[in-house]
Order: sequence, then C-alpha cells, then structure tokens
Amino acid sequence: MRLVIQRVSEAGVSISGRETASIKEGFLILAGFGSMDGMDLPRTPEYQRILDRVCNLRVFSDEIGKMNRSLLDIDGEVLLVSQFTLYADCAKGRRPSFHNAADPGTAKELFEHLAKDLRLMLPEKIQCGVFGADMAVRMVNNGPVTILLDTEQSPHSN
Repeated sequence: MRLVIQRVSEAGVSISGRETASIKEGFLILAGFGSMDGMDLPRTPEYQRILDRVCNLRVFSDEIGKMNRSLLDIDGEVLLVSQFTLYADCAKGRRPSFHNAADPGTAKELFEHLAKDLRLMLPEKIQCGVFGADMAVRMVNNGPVTILLDTEQSPHSN
C-alpha cells in the first residue's frame, strides 16, 4: 500500500462536473495498492503503523509556526482518493505499465477497508472519492507539504 499524503487547506473531488466530496483543512490522501497486497494487509503491523502515522503525523503548524501538530490536534479532515497509478512502472518505454498494481477487485476491498479503519480513528472526518471513477481532484496544498508512506518501506522507528 502506498499513500501520498498532502497537507491541504481544502480539497474536493468532482465527477462529471458535480462535486461529490470536499474537506477543509487536513489531508488529501491518494491511496494505491500493489499486486503483493492481499486481504491480509489490514492485519499487518505495517498497515497499523501507517494508520497511526496518518492520524499522528506532526506536520501542521503550532502557534509559533513549527510543524508540531497532528491531524488529531487540529481536528482536521481527510479526503481519501484511490489511485492505482501510484504503482506505475516507467522503467521501459514511454508508456507506464501497471502490472505492479493490485487487481481492481482486491484494490476496491482494500480501499474500502482503509476508509472504514480511518473512520474508526477519525469519526466524521473522512470523505472519499469514488473507487474507479474518472475524478477531477482539486486541492490547495498548504506548504506545500507532501509525504509518502509505503508498507514496503522498513520503519526506522515508531
């Protein structure tokens, strides 16, 4: 699982010109699942560690402008958007291959599981894009601050 987390002052998703989800201050999270991610992923320590990081990453400014507050501290929101292209392989040619991305059925189940788990941790703070839809995503990246979390990366510390 790969998450691209962008600190935003606002973000939204539209489908066919109609806004379907929007948030104010918080995170726009682009979530992708790899071919090696199975339905056991949510039971792994790496997955749990990433959920904890999403909620507790201290990337929001405190009263002196230092990145010292978390999503929980600021009562922030999350816009979660599925994005299989996070597993694009551009090693050969000019057209990316997506053989490293999870099959759509597995990815949809994992995306829904991630949304459910985030809703448990951040009640009433999670909005989602529509899995598999052609979405227009807008955001105002605050900073800009962009963080990559990946279950394949070895954590150096908690």
